[in-house]
Amino acid sequence: MNPTSTLETAKAVNPVKELQKFGQSVWLDYIRRDLLTGGELKRLIEEDGVRGMTSNPAIFEKAIADSKLYDDILASLRGKPGLSPTACYETIAIRDIQDAADILRGVYQSTQRRDGYVSLEVSPYLARETKATIEEARRLWKAVGRENIMIKVPGTREGIPAFQHLISEGININVTLLFSRQVYEQVAEAYVAGVEQLAAKGGEVAKIASVASFFISRIDTLVDSIAESKRKASKDAAEQQKLKNIEGKVAVANGKLAYQSYQRIFGSDLWKKLAARDAKTQRVLWASTSTKNPNYNDVMYVEELIGPETVNTMPPNTLEAYRDHGKPRTSLTEDLPGAERTMKELAQLGISIDEVTDKLTQDGVRLFAEAFDKLLAAVEKSTQA
Repeated sequence: MNPTSTLETAKAVNPVKELQKFGQSVWLDYIRRDLLTGGELKRLIEEDGVRGMTSNPAIFEKAIADSKLYDDILASLRGKPGLSPTACYETIAIRDIQDAADILRGVYQSTQRRDGYVSLEVSPYLARETKATIEEARRLWKAVGRENIMIKVPGTREGIPAFQHLISEGININVTLLFSRQVYEQVAEAYVAGVEQLAAKGGEVAKIASVASFFISRIDTLVDSIAESKRKASKDAAEQQKLKNIEGKVAVANGKLAYQSYQRIFGSDLWKKLAARDAKTQRVLWASTSTKNPNYNDVMYVEELIGPETVNTMPPNTLEAYRDHGKPRTSLTEDLPGAERTMKELAQLGISIDEVTDKLTQDGVRLFAEAFDKLLAAVEKSTQA
């Protein structure tokens, strides 16, 4: 074979698009006006096989505050009596979500409602309020008016019953801020119960869709900092080495074991009865997949979590890096004993994964609320006469 043609063939294979062959869908963790109006989202769908999008207050804040792309709509809202910063933000966000959903409509149809979704988050201020979360999710679902959206609900103690209730009403939900395997199992079981309730009411279970957003890199960031502190305080060389060895390994191990829970819950007899009615599983979505530590492989949270019936939502930089040098393989079920061993070693070193995930959940709720504060402040500043 001609070496030149071999090289061209290798270049023609897009590692991002190749993930579809392993059963994984790629969603973009980003939204901005020019992505929708300039043809970039269409290109990402066609060339990279992108199949969905996620947004959050921090993404919208950056898009609005750091560009002039929203000047037109901000100007139209300026000085309108009785229009709060929250109402102004929702006007902006709903327009973008609707436009993105319309562009992804073809993916939604061609995948028989499996992909093609855009996520819009309920107010982070409601993370501890079940009833208010239900009401806000219903309102946003109705306001956007597209089948192929998901409303984001946090996986807090108060958010999980809200999520189950919304699923029973036929509203697509992306459960976000998941770090703990135990909490993930509660979410997956709540989804099964919600679908069962929808079926009992005669609802169309084939139309319901959901993902469980399991956060990855933040776990390593926190565990690594705890391990480093313990290492500096320790006088035992063997313990120091064990603490060093655990760094950068816990997030992937935790994700792999969560996927085992997914397979067990959605392999149950109860789920099989619902699947016979064309109900779709609630896929695990790997979130926070950009590598924070510059010493780690910049695509490690993509490469090590590839497997069937999963989604990886990547920010643009991670997607570009994986397109450039990603190496797809079915990694999610590799070395499960090693994953178990990593979690056992973590406990033996005196680091509680439950304390880590509890702190990350609390921090996540706070950080999302702070991002929402900044977002509303940016909108208010831009809409003042």
